Amino acid sequence: MCGAFGRQGEYSEDNRYFRVFTRLTQHSEDHRGTPEAPGRVVTLIERSFWEQLTDQHATANEKTWGMAYRIKPVNIEEVRSYLDLREINGYTIHYTTFHPADATQKPIRTLVYIGTPDNPQFTGPQDSQQLAEHIWRSRGPSGENKEYLFLLEAGLESLNHGSGDEHVQDLASRVRALERSQRQLA
Repeated sequence: MCGAFGRQGEYSEDNRYFRVFTRLTQHSEDHRGTPEAPGRVVTLIERSFWEQLTDQHATANEKTWGMAYRIKPVNIEEVRSYLDLREINGYTIHYTTFHPADATQKPIRTLVYIGTPDNPQFTGPQDSQQLAEHIWRSRGPSGENKEYLFLLEAGLESLNHGSGDEHVQDLASRVRALERSQRQLA
Protein backbone atom coordinates (compact mmCIF):
# COMPACT_ATOMS: atom_id res chain seq x y z
CA MET A 1 0.00 0.00 0.00
CA CYS A 2 3.03 2.30 0.01
CA GLY A 3 2.19 5.45 -1.85
CA ALA A 4 -1.34 4.45 -2.77
CA PHE A 5 -3.11 7.41 -1.21
CA GLY A 6 -0.74 10.36 -1.28
CA ARG A 7 -3.16 12.32 -3.42
CA GLN A 8 -5.97 11.80 -0.89
CA GLY A 9 -3.88 12.64 2.17
CA GLU A 10 -3.05 15.88 3.88
CA TYR A 11 0.46 14.55 4.46
CA SER A 12 2.27 11.31 5.02
CA GLU A 13 4.04 10.07 8.10
CA ASP A 14 7.10 8.31 6.76
CA ASN A 15 10.20 6.80 8.31
CA ARG A 16 8.09 5.03 10.88
CA TYR A 17 7.80 1.39 11.68
CA PHE A 18 5.57 -1.29 13.11
CA ARG A 19 6.82 -3.78 15.68
CA VAL A 20 5.70 -6.69 13.52
CA PHE A 21 7.30 -8.22 10.45
CA THR A 22 6.38 -9.15 6.91
CA ARG A 23 5.95 -12.45 5.13
CA LEU A 24 4.48 -13.29 1.72
CA THR A 25 2.02 -15.73 3.24
CA GLN A 26 -1.25 -14.46 1.84
CA HIS A 27 -2.96 -15.94 -1.24
CA SER A 28 -3.94 -13.40 -3.87
CA GLU A 29 -6.81 -14.71 -5.94
CA ASP A 30 -7.99 -11.30 -7.07
CA HIS A 31 -4.90 -9.20 -7.88
CA ARG A 32 -1.63 -11.11 -8.39
CA GLY A 33 -3.16 -14.51 -9.04
CA THR A 34 -6.47 -16.23 -9.76
CA PRO A 35 -8.72 -18.58 -7.76
CA GLU A 36 -7.22 -21.49 -9.73
CA ALA A 37 -3.63 -20.27 -9.26
CA PRO A 38 -3.38 -17.76 -6.40
CA GLY A 39 -0.35 -15.48 -6.27
CA ARG A 40 1.30 -14.44 -3.03
CA VAL A 41 1.15 -11.06 -1.32
CA VAL A 42 2.54 -9.69 1.88
CA THR A 43 0.94 -9.38 5.27
CA LEU A 44 2.12 -8.17 8.65
CA ILE A 45 2.57 -10.90 11.26
CA GLU A 46 2.78 -10.66 15.02
CA ARG A 47 6.11 -12.09 16.14
CA SER A 48 4.47 -14.06 18.96
CA PHE A 49 2.43 -16.03 16.42
CA TRP A 50 5.23 -16.55 13.93
CA GLU A 51 7.61 -17.90 16.58
CA GLN A 52 5.28 -20.90 16.94
CA LEU A 53 5.82 -21.88 13.29
CA THR A 54 8.78 -23.20 11.31
CA ASP A 55 10.02 -20.44 9.02
CA GLN A 56 12.57 -20.96 6.26
CA HIS A 57 13.90 -17.50 7.07
CA ALA A 58 15.03 -18.05 10.64
CA THR A 59 15.59 -14.34 11.26
CA ALA A 60 13.23 -11.44 10.86
CA ASN A 61 13.72 -7.72 11.16
CA GLU A 62 12.68 -6.26 14.48
CA LYS A 63 10.81 -3.55 12.59
CA THR A 64 8.76 -3.30 9.45
CA TRP A 65 9.16 0.16 7.97
CA GLY A 66 6.24 1.84 6.30
CA MET A 67 4.34 4.99 5.59
CA ALA A 68 1.07 6.16 7.07
CA TYR A 69 -1.27 8.66 5.49
CA ARG A 70 -3.49 11.10 7.29
CA ILE A 71 -6.54 11.13 5.03
CA LYS A 72 -8.44 14.36 4.56
CA PRO A 73 -11.83 14.04 6.31
CA VAL A 74 -13.65 14.73 3.04
CA ASN A 75 -11.91 11.69 1.45
CA ILE A 76 -12.17 9.16 4.30
CA GLU A 77 -15.30 7.42 3.01
CA GLU A 78 -13.93 7.15 -0.55
CA VAL A 79 -10.55 5.79 0.57
CA ARG A 80 -12.09 3.40 3.09
CA SER A 81 -14.53 2.03 0.48
CA TYR A 82 -11.70 1.51 -1.99
CA LEU A 83 -9.49 -0.24 0.59
CA ASP A 84 -12.34 -2.38 1.89
CA LEU A 85 -12.85 -3.67 -1.66
CA ARG A 86 -9.16 -4.00 -2.52
CA GLU A 87 -8.29 -5.81 0.70
CA ILE A 88 -11.36 -8.08 0.75
CA ASN A 89 -9.37 -11.25 -0.03
CA GLY A 90 -8.50 -12.26 3.55
CA TYR A 91 -7.48 -8.98 5.14
CA THR A 92 -9.21 -7.45 8.16
CA ILE A 93 -8.90 -4.07 9.82
CA HIS A 94 -6.62 -3.69 12.81
CA TYR A 95 -5.37 -0.72 14.77
CA THR A 96 -1.71 -0.70 15.66
CA THR A 97 0.98 1.67 16.80
CA PHE A 98 3.23 3.24 14.20
CA HIS A 99 6.55 4.31 15.76
CA PRO A 100 8.60 7.26 14.51
CA ALA A 101 12.21 6.72 13.46
CA ASP A 102 12.94 9.88 15.42
CA ALA A 103 12.49 8.80 19.06
CA THR A 104 11.62 12.37 20.07
CA GLN A 105 8.33 12.10 18.16
CA LYS A 106 5.29 10.35 19.58
CA PRO A 107 3.95 7.11 18.06
CA ILE A 108 0.62 7.32 16.26
CA ARG A 109 -2.29 4.89 16.14
CA THR A 110 -3.02 3.66 12.62
CA LEU A 111 -5.61 1.60 10.80
CA VAL A 112 -3.95 -1.31 8.96
CA TYR A 113 -5.32 -4.16 6.85
CA ILE A 114 -3.71 -7.44 7.97
CA GLY A 115 -4.15 -10.99 6.73
CA THR A 116 -4.24 -12.83 10.05
CA PRO A 117 -3.32 -16.52 10.34
CA ASP A 118 -6.95 -17.53 10.89
CA ASN A 119 -8.14 -16.32 7.47
CA PRO A 120 -8.59 -18.84 4.63
CA GLN A 121 -6.06 -17.05 2.38
CA PHE A 122 -3.19 -17.38 4.88
CA THR A 123 -0.66 -19.95 3.66
CA GLY A 124 1.82 -20.09 6.55
CA PRO A 125 5.55 -20.64 6.09
CA GLN A 126 6.76 -22.12 2.83
CA ASP A 127 10.04 -23.35 1.41
CA SER A 128 11.78 -20.24 0.07
CA GLN A 129 12.70 -21.68 -3.33
CA GLN A 130 9.25 -23.15 -3.91
CA LEU A 131 7.68 -19.82 -2.93
CA ALA A 132 9.98 -17.94 -5.33
CA GLU A 133 9.06 -20.32 -8.15
CA HIS A 134 5.37 -19.87 -7.36
CA ILE A 135 5.70 -16.07 -7.42
CA TRP A 136 7.70 -16.24 -10.66
CA ARG A 137 4.87 -18.19 -12.39
CA SER A 138 1.86 -16.33 -10.92
CA ARG A 139 -0.14 -13.67 -12.70
CA GLY A 140 -3.50 -12.06 -12.01
CA PRO A 141 -5.71 -9.15 -13.07
CA SER A 142 -3.31 -6.63 -11.48
CA GLY A 143 -0.26 -8.08 -13.21
CA GLU A 144 2.59 -10.46 -12.60
CA ASN A 145 3.25 -11.55 -9.03
CA LYS A 146 7.00 -10.99 -9.51
CA GLU A 147 6.31 -7.33 -10.38
CA TYR A 148 4.51 -6.99 -7.05
CA LEU A 149 7.50 -8.55 -5.27
CA PHE A 150 10.03 -6.26 -6.97
CA LEU A 151 7.93 -3.16 -6.22
CA LEU A 152 7.55 -4.26 -2.60
CA GLU A 153 11.30 -4.75 -2.29
CA ALA A 154 12.07 -1.33 -3.79
CA GLY A 155 9.42 0.39 -1.70
CA LEU A 156 10.66 -1.10 1.57
CA GLU A 157 14.29 -0.30 0.77
CA SER A 158 13.50 3.32 -0.07
CA LEU A 159 11.89 4.18 3.27
CA ASN A 160 14.92 4.44 5.54
CA HIS A 161 18.50 3.31 5.92
CA GLY A 162 18.26 -0.38 6.76
CA SER A 163 14.54 -0.56 6.03
CA GLY A 164 14.80 -3.45 3.58
CA ASP A 165 13.34 -6.81 4.52
CA GLU A 166 15.49 -9.97 4.44
CA HIS A 167 12.58 -12.23 3.51
CA VAL A 168 11.47 -9.99 0.63
CA GLN A 169 15.05 -9.44 -0.58
CA ASP A 170 15.79 -13.17 -0.56
CA LEU A 171 12.64 -13.98 -2.53
CA ALA A 172 13.32 -11.19 -5.04
CA SER A 173 16.86 -12.47 -5.52
CA ARG A 174 15.58 -16.01 -6.11
CA VAL A 175 12.98 -14.79 -8.63
CA ARG A 176 15.65 -12.79 -10.49
CA ALA A 177 17.80 -15.93 -10.65
CA LEU A 178 14.85 -17.81 -12.16
CA GLU A 179 14.44 -15.06 -14.76
CA ARG A 180 18.14 -15.21 -15.67
CA SER A 181 17.97 -18.98 -15.96
CA GLN A 182 14.90 -18.74 -18.21
CA ARG A 183 16.61 -16.17 -20.48
CA GLN A 184 19.65 -18.45 -20.83
CA LEU A 185 17.41 -21.30 -21.94
CA ALA A 186 15.68 -19.15 -24.57
